[in-house]
Amino acid sequence: MRKLIAGICYVIYNLGPRWLPNSNPRIFRWAKWVRYIFAKGIIKQCGKNVDVQNRARFSYNLVIGDNSGLGENCRVNPGVIIGSNVMMGPDVIILTQNHTYTRETYNGFEKKPVIIEDNVWIGYRVIILPGVHVGRNAIIGAGAVVSKDVPPYAVVGGVPARVIKMRGE
Repeated sequence: MRKLIAGICYVIYNLGPRWLPNSNPRIFRWAKWVRYIFAKGIIKQCGKNVDVQNRARFSYNLVIGDNSGLGENCRVNPGVIIGSNVMMGPDVIILTQNHTYTRETYNGFEKKPVIIEDNVWIGYRVIILPGVHVGRNAIIGAGAVVSKDVPPYAVVGGVPARVIKMRGE
């Protein structure tokens, strides 16, 4: 029954609320609430006060903590765990599956979950690849491609992303 309700909410969300304007202007503050209601109906575990910006794409198999947000036009694949107080900029892509292959043949897809711990900032147009674990209080700079785990309190950036410094230094 839960998956049926999630499927109905998913269809309705993609037909209407997904396209509502961002909740920043005073006149459209209600749009944040509408997207949140549908997100709670779709997402497996959805915390309190989750901010889903317009055109965000996500699926049922997502866990998101309290006070976190899905940025404008983001794409979050199934199998992602997002902690509490995570800020996500626009156009972020979080991937959980990739092609598998050998030297001569294509073997299909391999799925690896992505875990983003509490209090993480994810900048504009960041791409997080499958199997990555982002530690608490990390900051990922705009445009970074994260292919390896990010330690707690690290500031990372670049392509591929590397540690620039540790927070508090």
